[in-house]
Amino acid sequence: MVESNPNEHPIALPPEARCPAHGAVLQAAPGPAGEAAIRGTCGCVFPIHLEIPRFVPDGSYANAFGLQWNAFRRTQLDSYSGTTISRDRLTRCLGGSLEPLRGASVLEVGCGAGRFTEVLLDAGARVFACDLSAAVEANQANCGQHPGYFVCQADVMSLPIAAGAFDFVIALGMVQHTPSPEKTIAALAAAVRPGGLLVLDHYRALGPLERLLNPLTPKTLVRTILLRLPPPLAFRATDAIVRWLLPVHRLLWRRGALVDRIRAVWRRASPVFDYYDAFPELGEALADWARLDTHDGLTDYYKHRRSPQEIARALTAVGLEVIDSRAGGNGVEARARRPPGRD
Repeated sequence: MVESNPNEHPIALPPEARCPAHGAVLQAAPGPAGEAAIRGTCGCVFPIHLEIPRFVPDGSYANAFGLQWNAFRRTQLDSYSGTTISRDRLTRCLGGSLEPLRGASVLEVGCGAGRFTEVLLDAGARVFACDLSAAVEANQANCGQHPGYFVCQADVMSLPIAAGAFDFVIALGMVQHTPSPEKTIAALAAAVRPGGLLVLDHYRALGPLERLLNPLTPKTLVRTILLRLPPPLAFRATDAIVRWLLPVHRLLWRRGALVDRIRAVWRRASPVFDYYDAFPELGEALADWARLDTHDGLTDYYKHRRSPQEIARALTAVGLEVIDSRAGGNGVEARARRPPGRD
């Protein structure tokens, strides 16, 4: 990395960093008023706030995510939960091994608080992390001590990077939350070097009966109301809902033929996201996961759904060779490679 020193806390810019508007080389240099900033050789200036370069203005459809990830900064980190939930998910999405990450350059888009960032760094990757929201502040707090780490606030549709520069581009839990999944996939694919991999997941498409009933489900009805509220108020409302209903969920966090059936019915009736059946190893941490993911699932401005076939077609349309696109995890998990020698 190339280091510059606009103030007492120098920003180390990765070699892939470029002006998102003009593709010009970037360097850390004082702004017009002497403030810490990133300046392009094209003349563009981008502010640095809390030691994080900001390539987007404050305020976006992702504001709610910024609130939640700073409120639950450590909740989903494996290093905090004592589990391998995030590591296992990333390993599965990569095809079964983290070993190819060692020494590789990785662009992680939609990095959130860093549940996958820390796994990537521990696996030996050099990580360029970015998020549209203020979640980058939680990410830096969690991962900033690692070598080979850079984080910035940026839009996937205008990334501050050189085209075709990364060995891996990873976007887990974010594509479905953007205005257009297909345009997002195209932007992600543009960052993959020849021979490199794009790894992503997406919410699955609903079946005909599910599409018919989905508008009437408690989660959808509550989400419709919450989306009309300012993000801070929606955050407090979601937390109140979880705290109110969580005692009932807790009563059902045990095994048995009858209680299993009751829990299955209650989970459909409750707007709370409950991971007892998926991750019972979380124990008491299930409560914070419920608070976090209920907010995540009920206040996301965009919630798109696609089938494995639709994701595969989107990857093929941008010149990638699909390795895998199948049902799994949160819905669909996919990997695709940019053919060697094709820019």
